[in-house]
Amino acid sequence: MRTVRANQGETLDQICYRTFGSTAEVTERALRLNPGLAELGPVLPEGTLILLPETEPTTRRIDTVQLWT
Repeated sequence: MRTVRANQGETLDQICYRTFGSTAEVTERALRLNPGLAELGPVLPEGTLILLPETEPTTRRIDTVQLWT
């Protein structure tokens, strides 16, 4: 697992995106790895250490439908 430090004004989603380039499934896994993190609020205090999952997030393909041509 890797540990990252929150920058000023960052949310957990932003940290996951900064680290992995995606937030798919990573944010939820990070919350499970860091009990009590949600109680800090949406914007994390600067310097908060966060444990992130080791594996890369999975990408999901969403099929779209074109309504008009």
